[in-house]
Amino acid sequence: MKKLLTVSILGMAIAAGTAQARDYDHVRIGVDVPYEPMEYRTADGELTGFDIDLGNALCAEIGVTCEWVEQEWDGIIPGLLARNYDAIMSSMSINDERRQTVLFSDSYITIPGAWFAPEGSELSEVNEETLAGKSIGVQRGTTYDNFATDNYGRIATVNRYSTADDMVLDLQAQRLDIVFLEFVVGQATLLNSEDGDYQVVGGMVSEPAEYFGEGFGIAFRQRDEALAERFNEALATLRDNGTYDEIHARYFGEE
Repeated sequence: MKKLLTVSILGMAIAAGTAQARDYDHVRIGVDVPYEPMEYRTADGELTGFDIDLGNALCAEIGVTCEWVEQEWDGIIPGLLARNYDAIMSSMSINDERRQTVLFSDSYITIPGAWFAPEGSELSEVNEETLAGKSIGVQRGTTYDNFATDNYGRIATVNRYSTADDMVLDLQAQRLDIVFLEFVVGQATLLNSEDGDYQVVGGMVSEPAEYFGEGFGIAFRQRDEALAERFNEALATLRDNGTYDEIHARYFGEE
């Protein structure tokens, strides 16, 4: 009986080691859409955006085929752990809380957050006094949700949304006083919208690090160290050969 148990345990250990060393040739990447300009669909339905183009370039550099799997944000890490996909590349901030669950690549971009309100709003800055009694919109389960809830949840109403589009619609319908999200997403969906009657309230927000982390990273299951390293090496190559700069300029300009 002991011998059988020993063989069984040894077999499990070998299987685990084999799974850890798996050599991927097809990588499924989880992404939450739409968040222009990071990840969204064009009018003809094509999936595009900075994360998408950079992710495809990374896969090409590594020599694997890339498949994008759409997943709403509040289930995106559980989906990774359930093996619905092999990585997450969806503007995910690297922070210590998430590091307890997933393994991150090197940071591939840093983008601040910002508060947006209609032009003419009485809100000119963001603090407990100005937000008291106001209605705040955030995307559910994000660092912006955590920050707004922890800092202003006692004195304001925090409304959580599955998508940025739903949040923007409620701001446009005057059901929200202010929203908090990535600056580039607010720029694309509000400042550059057809009416464009919106403004940034206060400055860019990138601290404290316990919320906003160290930039955006690609998330992997913690055991997939070899896969994460392949992406890190590819990212370094794309930075060196100019491909990264070309993709960055496509969505954010030269600066």
